[in-house]
Amino acid sequence: MNNTHSAISLHDKPSSDFLQKVQASQQLLQQVSTQFQTIKQASSLGAEDLVVSHLIDQLDLNIPMFVLDTGALHEQTYALIERLQASSKQLIEVYKPIHQSVIQFVRDNGQRSIFKSMDHRKQCCDIRKMEPLQRALKDQQAWITGLRREQSTNRAQVSQIQVDIQNRREMSKVNPLVDWTWGDVWHYIGIYQIDYNPLHDQFYPSIGCAPCTRAISLGEDFRAGRWWWEEATAKECGLHLNTSSLPFVAKKELA
Repeated sequence: MNNTHSAISLHDKPSSDFLQKVQASQQLLQQVSTQFQTIKQASSLGAEDLVVSHLIDQLDLNIPMFVLDTGALHEQTYALIERLQASSKQLIEVYKPIHQSVIQFVRDNGQRSIFKSMDHRKQCCDIRKMEPLQRALKDQQAWITGLRREQSTNRAQVSQIQVDIQNRREMSKVNPLVDWTWGDVWHYIGIYQIDYNPLHDQFYPSIGCAPCTRAISLGEDFRAGRWWWEEATAKECGLHLNTSSLPFVAKKELA
């Protein structure tokens, strides 16, 4: 991962206030670990999520991590899950879709229907991601993500802590890296030599299911490789569309 073609060598460009951003992220994680009795980190195993996991490990916080195994991930992603399970201090939970629901969807629509119908693509995301997410977050007060404002226009208004609607109830979504740039993320990964998905070295900035993700070209939007056959405004699966635009007000003692 140290060759001239690695994602680290290409993207390691920290902001002038990088250290302050790291400290702010650490403080936020420490705060929410005491504020919420039940809290988990959601990890797609992308670069940002790996940074968040490392921060949690470094702070020795008792915050478990969960991964959504959609059944359609890249082989590189499955290999990374195994390596993290072997090395991480965090408990790593893996949630899979209900098998019969997947089979029924394929039986009714065919595996390639997601490329022909946005409704079918969203149904597939619901089965493979949204339903497992609901199980993962059952009884949780909060969850932690790797969202950054720089990622897309849909995420430009993300706050450090926001109100989120999951399972028809309000909970808190914590975003420790909201102010980080892509260069900050890779600078941190380079400093600590964090193990990452080798697809990042092949120009995959955002990695999801194998059929729905491609590499991007120079000048393309960060999330252009996700559901590339759809309109640019539809680059979400639903995991992060239930968040209030108003920032959550933290408890006074944590202000």
